[in-house]
Amino acid sequence: MMNGWAAKQLRGVLSLDDFEAAARKHLPRPIFGYVAGAVETDWSLHDNRAAFAEFGFLPRMLVDVSKRSQQTTLFGKTYASPFGISPIGISALYAYRGDIVLATAAAAANIPMIMSSSSLIRLEDVVRESKSAWFQAYLPGDVPDITALIDRVAQAGFETLVVTVDSQVSGNRENNIRTGFSTPLRPSLRLAWDGMTHPRWLFGTLLRTLLRHGMPHFENNYARRGPPIISPHVLRDYSDRGHLNWDHFRLIRRLWKGPLVIKGILDKADAVASREAGADGIIVSNHGGRQLDGAVAALRVLPGIAAACPEIPVMIDGGVRRGTDVLKALALGAKCVFAGRPFGYAAAVAGAAGVSHAIGLLSAEVDRDMAMLGIPDLRELGPGRLMRVKGHPLE
Repeated sequence: MMNGWAAKQLRGVLSLDDFEAAARKHLPRPIFGYVAGAVETDWSLHDNRAAFAEFGFLPRMLVDVSKRSQQTTLFGKTYASPFGISPIGISALYAYRGDIVLATAAAAANIPMIMSSSSLIRLEDVVRESKSAWFQAYLPGDVPDITALIDRVAQAGFETLVVTVDSQVSGNRENNIRTGFSTPLRPSLRLAWDGMTHPRWLFGTLLRTLLRHGMPHFENNYARRGPPIISPHVLRDYSDRGHLNWDHFRLIRRLWKGPLVIKGILDKADAVASREAGADGIIVSNHGGRQLDGAVAALRVLPGIAAACPEIPVMIDGGVRRGTDVLKALALGAKCVFAGRPFGYAAAVAGAAGVSHAIGLLSAEVDRDMAMLGIPDLRELGPGRLMRVKGHPLE
């Protein structure tokens, strides 16, 4: 049941984009900058949105859409909608108990949610609250640590594992420096002032977390507990992945008994290699523009990857803000579409009620757009329902 305060916060939120504006007011500048920012020139971040604007729909009329359904099936489970929540790092820093909030809201709505290993809440605590959450791993630097982490995730009860492979080194996130965010998080007068001028975040998220749970730690990058967010060892511990290769992924395939998804693929050859190495699914992604600036939008390479790997579900994330974005991605070959930042903003603004509201908005848009497209069943979507539009301006 939504309380009066949450209802007031959500009164003017009519779309996912509205959550960003609300979160900008709610969060201190460094914290908002961490969530919103990308790397270097933000080229890849902007291309994620630009790619969707290059396609227009070809709707069909006088089609009976009265019994339309947006259900989709992944790995034997039927979900209520063809979209889910991408892994969002350190969400408990901008939303109280953020990972649990995201996971439980997704479970209540019956959509997939991927928990980030760069999280500040133990994965065991999250899966206890939501058995349906997926777990996303950044692989540790050596085989014993990889084996131990995979065993920990399995013992906790996660059924689906997502391995992110586009983080060989940390991205050049100049935006973080400009807004005052650092890794590790360094207490400063500027950070203190930003906190004091955003009292709802200060008391409702930061101080509430410190009082109830102590200093946040990176809990899930290894089988053991990681350092606190203020530790100088954070970058050292999580930057050494440059030597990882396909042999490591094949090792994980031997270890992991459930569905195994690989995330961060943009090249068709890598997609084929993923399938041959045992991936059960692929998430086409440029990491939300947060790794290699200049990496193309996932939507641009989606059709080729979907055609090359028809035996397994190909999914996508990056730039999704509207129901029309979801349907465009599905028409180009995606089985499911993921979004991260909007749901992070929603959790920051109004907790579980905010995430539920965001899911409801996007689901309602998908339903409405299916009706106007003349699509009663998502399986009828295909590239024939789209036309490339040259020079179309961004919304």
